[in-house]
Amino acid sequence: MNILKHLCVAILTPLALMSCLAAAAQTRTVALTFDDLPVAATPGPSVNPAEAQAVNRALLEALKKHRAPAIGFVNGKTAGELGSDNGQQILQQWAREGLDLGNHTFSHADLNNITLEQFKQEVVTGEDSFRPLLAEVGKTPHYLRFPYNHTGDTKEKHDSVALFLKERGYRIAACTIDNEDYLFNAAYLQMLAKKDEDSAAKLRRAYLAYTAVEIDYYGYLHKRIFGREIPQIMLLHVNRLNADVIDEILVIFEKKQYRFVSVEAAQSDPAYGVPDTLVTKFGPMWGYRWAKELGIKVDGSLESEPPAWIAQYGKK
Repeated sequence: MNILKHLCVAILTPLALMSCLAAAAQTRTVALTFDDLPVAATPGPSVNPAEAQAVNRALLEALKKHRAPAIGFVNGKTAGELGSDNGQQILQQWAREGLDLGNHTFSHADLNNITLEQFKQEVVTGEDSFRPLLAEVGKTPHYLRFPYNHTGDTKEKHDSVALFLKERGYRIAACTIDNEDYLFNAAYLQMLAKKDEDSAAKLRRAYLAYTAVEIDYYGYLHKRIFGREIPQIMLLHVNRLNADVIDEILVIFEKKQYRFVSVEAAQSDPAYGVPDTLVTKFGPMWGYRWAKELGIKVDGSLESEPPAWIAQYGKK
């Protein structure tokens, strides 16, 4: 009887262990955030309405396919430049699909380069561009994402802006994973313009590979800080590259056993309760901010950089 008992334990324990590991893996969550809605600015005199519509159509279809909640951070100026038939329509599509809208200031204003009063006006004017659309679906603005993640290059500015946003009912939208999509996208647009399809395909592969590496790196970083997995918040932009590969990006997360959640769900984790008091002219991800706040040493040099040829494309 004892031999049989031990045999059963030997057989069942690995299975139970695998089940526990699978359950633990399924607790991984990520919130998807998209800056520069309705579309990221591109070189040139104006934004192309047809391109903006196509980019958003691809993003919305993929999010719906993967049942992924998301929030788009609105630049009111760009929405206005696209006109009510395009800019407002795109924002309306996001809201009616059940996705959230957040404030990215009216003109993507850099807090480093403007006064406190100017920034306040950017927030208020930016809010005016999408608040009515949220009201149509019974919502109000709750989140603001700082352009460039610049949260204040002086203590006075940092603290004053934080107080203003709190009084206005905003939470600051953190971000924990960055894949430098804007850098890849700049080269990608050049490749598309030149009809350099081989380079474009190579870039898409490199971008997806780099994204996978960054997801793992930031997971490691947060374990170093908190000793556990935390909900991630992915920073993406509304651009052509992401529109072309968004399905593959979501599959990468799924293969790594991530479940898609809202920003509100992600930021309900205690990790996001760590105060952000960092005064800097730069825009680091929240992991680095938390490490500084908690006095934990981390080695940022362990983070990979995008392939050098990406930034060099078109410069020869």
